[in-house]
Amino acid sequence: MLKMDYEEVLKAVFPLLDGVDLASCMAVSKQWRDIARDDYFWKCVCAKRWPSICKRPNPPTLTFYKLYQTFYKRQNRRTLLPPRLSFDDLEFFIDIWTEGRLIFSEVVPGPVLQAGIKIPPPGICDMLRFHLEGPEYKMTLPVEPRFTVPICQTVSVSVLVGRKDSNRVACIINKSMFDYIDRTAYRALAFDYLDFSPDYPFISGIRAWISLLFMEDGNDGAIDVFGVEMDFCDAANSKDEVLWLLDMLDWK
Repeated sequence: MLKMDYEEVLKAVFPLLDGVDLASCMAVSKQWRDIARDDYFWKCVCAKRWPSICKRPNPPTLTFYKLYQTFYKRQNRRTLLPPRLSFDDLEFFIDIWTEGRLIFSEVVPGPVLQAGIKIPPPGICDMLRFHLEGPEYKMTLPVEPRFTVPICQTVSVSVLVGRKDSNRVACIINKSMFDYIDRTAYRALAFDYLDFSPDYPFISGIRAWISLLFMEDGNDGAIDVFGVEMDFCDAANSKDEVLWLLDMLDWK
């Protein structure tokens, strides 16, 4: 009698779980696994994700469990072929204005941007330090000398990238405004949509982001900029992915 009650409790709870939790229950014991394998529970899970597919009397796959296993998450990314570009082939032209006045203008070799900020300066906030020292792929550049920007002023940025192997240039960011300041992360952000070669007509909507990394200037009206960060986190989160993305730009 107790065993029956115990199983009935599980059968009442399992339909309420999501797929990850139900799969975890299968690892508790043989009894839980045998109960959780009932395809009715997996039909309940699939009904939350794909309600229309559960209107069929039978699943399109062998079981609803198999359907969930196949599509519950993105498939592992395929291994990329080695990129045709390298950072040694590239140089980045970064220009920053405030109220139309040029305050930063540098030609940055690709290896310098890839090497990034090795040692964060003293005095930055912990959140920004953790970000800079974290394992995620990032492209950062120390700003020397540092510059201060009043928050009330409009700040804009342009970034071009040049290929030394072919003497061609592509646009990454075209006079975009830093229109958002995240004071918790001490970053001012701007973005622009990338222009891709006509050879890739179905690729669009991917943004290039650029951030000013700053510390407080001693008053709430200005930011003290010590670095610049650029990323393509919409689509590229590793060195090879970034190089493939840059290779597909509309080079002129």
